[in-house]
Amino acid sequence: MTGIVRRGTGTLNVMRTIDLRSDPHTPIPRPVTGDEAGSAALEAVRGVIADVRRRGDAALRELTERFDGARLDALRVPEQDIKAAAAAAPETLLDAMHEAAARIRAFAEHQRIAPWKAMIGGASVGETVQPLGRAGVYVPGGRAAYPSSVLMCAVPASVAGVAEVALCTPPAADGSVPAPTLAAAHVAGVTEVYRVGGAQAVAAMAYGTASIPAVEVIVGPGNIYVALAKREVAGVVQIDNVAGPSEIAIVAGDGVDPAIVAADLIAQAEHGPNGSFPLITWDEALVPAVEAALERTLAAIDAGPDLRSILEAGCTAVLVAGREQGLDAAERFAPEHIELIFEGAAEAAEHLRNAGAIFVGPWSPVSLGDYLAGSNHVLPTAASARFASGLRTSHFQRASAVIAGNRDSLQAARRHVAAFAEAEGLPNHARAVEARFHE
Repeated sequence: MTGIVRRGTGTLNVMRTIDLRSDPHTPIPRPVTGDEAGSAALEAVRGVIADVRRRGDAALRELTERFDGARLDALRVPEQDIKAAAAAAPETLLDAMHEAAARIRAFAEHQRIAPWKAMIGGASVGETVQPLGRAGVYVPGGRAAYPSSVLMCAVPASVAGVAEVALCTPPAADGSVPAPTLAAAHVAGVTEVYRVGGAQAVAAMAYGTASIPAVEVIVGPGNIYVALAKREVAGVVQIDNVAGPSEIAIVAGDGVDPAIVAADLIAQAEHGPNGSFPLITWDEALVPAVEAALERTLAAIDAGPDLRSILEAGCTAVLVAGREQGLDAAERFAPEHIELIFEGAAEAAEHLRNAGAIFVGPWSPVSLGDYLAGSNHVLPTAASARFASGLRTSHFQRASAVIAGNRDSLQAARRHVAAFAEAEGLPNHARAVEARFHE
């Protein structure tokens, strides 16, 4: 069954349908992104990184003019411009940013790695925990502003104790950075803002230039070129994840308001093309009801062809036999965001493994998590929630093991070290222990 949504200019297939009741192993599809993630983009990214490593600031200026149309003298935004943007921000936005920052901070406080000590084998062992010294935040920009992403990335770094937080964002053609981005940087305690975007910004933060000192971790969302650049420099610096198009899976039971589901699907599609938006339900009547609600909403907001095409490519209705099959399908899909809207959702959330962020019940929309829940909106996509977590305070910390033995504890380990050293063909490992027992 494929739903047809009607509009004034024709018909649009919004929701293809997969029936897992008859074939439980059918995968939920994700849109194919074509060559964007292929060799041409990767080759371009590698060329940009090599150019920045070789020519530094000169390459950054040329690439910024080529890609953003901005001819820059200074790459860094003056501190007074950041303060002025915060002072001039609308009071409602400034209040929202301060409230969001407070909630993000409260959430992030629970995510810190703590130092510890214990006695193992007669020795005192444990870990010390230190913040990274310098963090790089990437925030998309140019024609749009994303102050929420500034807060999501910079506030956990502050909670971790990072001393320097550098933010890179693409400038507009006149070299300006959106005022909301600068205001959010001020609220979040960002120490430096640079008018540099794309793969060149990632390269600059990873390797350093005369104007942009190198960082130890790079976090934040971006387009395919930014994502590929982060993947290329992983290992030179730490990264949060390699983000792809946005995703939401909605697991809905009987009696769910279709207008809520439609609103959340449309909100997620607003992030851009190639997103994935499956509706997983055992209420077969919900599918046509959501399709009708989609059409009503799209008509009411006078949606253009871009938003409609994103929904058409990404929306899938997944029919399941019941809650357990629905949750199993969601686990296999491993979405960036998942909404659980059915009786018993809170209990189910406790056992759900594969999801970047879980939203429980009809009063917990993903939009709340995007801005104000306190949880982070920089999350794993493309099924990487099977093994990865969203951005968290621990991304900005490192732990070092500390071992403090004594003669008795080393004596207890002596023969075991010798056995391992012999098995691995490393006799000097054993001799390093034995040397301590020679008179």
